[in-house]
Amino acid sequence: MKRSATICIAVAVVLCAGLALRPASRAQTNSAPTQQPAASARFAFGGNVAQVPAEFIGNLIFLPVRVNQGQPSLFQLDSTAPVSSADPQRAAELGIADLRGPVLNLSGVDISLSNLAEIANNDFGARVGRSYEGTIGNDVFAGVVLEIDYARQTVRIYDPAGFRYSGAGKSFPLTFHDGMPVVRAKVDVNGRKSGEALFVLNTAMDASLVISDKFAQQHHLFSSHMKTIAVGPGELGLGGNAVVARIESFQIGPYGVEMPLATFAQGKVPGEDDKEIAGEIGGGMLRRFTVVFDYARQQVILDGNGEIRSDDREDMSGISIAASGPGLKTFQVTQVRPGTPGSAAGVQTGDVIAGVDEEAAADMTLGAVRGLFRQVGHKYKLVIERNGKTLTINIQMRRLL
Repeated sequence: MKRSATICIAVAVVLCAGLALRPASRAQTNSAPTQQPAASARFAFGGNVAQVPAEFIGNLIFLPVRVNQGQPSLFQLDSTAPVSSADPQRAAELGIADLRGPVLNLSGVDISLSNLAEIANNDFGARVGRSYEGTIGNDVFAGVVLEIDYARQTVRIYDPAGFRYSGAGKSFPLTFHDGMPVVRAKVDVNGRKSGEALFVLNTAMDASLVISDKFAQQHHLFSSHMKTIAVGPGELGLGGNAVVARIESFQIGPYGVEMPLATFAQGKVPGEDDKEIAGEIGGGMLRRFTVVFDYARQQVILDGNGEIRSDDREDMSGISIAASGPGLKTFQVTQVRPGTPGSAAGVQTGDVIAGVDEEAAADMTLGAVRGLFRQVGHKYKLVIERNGKTLTINIQMRRLL
């Protein structure tokens, strides 16, 4: 019998593979949303809004896009990407020879860009479980109003000139750091409140929060007595180590989230050269809201949904998995942490998960497997391939944080 799994927050061992942390830049926080020419939008039938059928993988958002009326691709929505881009291999597959002055055709709206960069994301498939095809970046964010409804898993695009917000959400002023949107929020770690600090809003990060080591040290937020899950070098796309911990609270305006998961990164995070920037807010936190990015008015609007008080669930297996092979259906174990259910069950690095209970891996996604590993107390029968042999291993999930 097939199991369904909602894909929640990706911040622990298995989940950390979904994080995309970028090196910090040298520019300081300012009011400019982008240094690139903003996109221009033309809506179907002379309208001023389009609802785009989005695909959510965990808390990552993908929009179906045709470049110059070509074949459809799925582009990731990334509020930290300076410009929109296509994967070079995908551009070649589509036969796009000239990426100057392209038009992105989405459902109900055509978006014109000055150019479309070619940028590869080589480890994306292993981390996310689907092939990387392109990114919608801040040149698009700057030219339209984007509304992400995480509860309904829909995206709406508005003409800024005709946009008027009438909901119950709260507006927060945006500043920008190298074109990345930044807002003020507070964290409480071990009873130590940070006071208001700046956080980069990152729609392309599956995790809830990332707190920089520099900021944590400045405010004495981290303690050796905290219960943590260690993350080794490279797992977050950083050179250094990191740990995942449960903190007391996160507060943005009137919205408070109790006991969320946070990743403390020892490597650089975007914008940390600005002493006010504490880290990043990712999709694991944003999923609790409908989020409106309105760069024209330099504001973001948050309207809490039914997930505002929901629990952050960490990985409960201790098993890190990467996808490879045809269709990214080979789920290989890259690490098993000591003292976890995976270790106790005898799972080993290099094992391939060929199935869970009665469901074959070929019928599952990487996100679905990770989702199963976040179900408290659940028992699973893992079908494992190891050195040419097939083994059956029983494993029971339990809280690690």
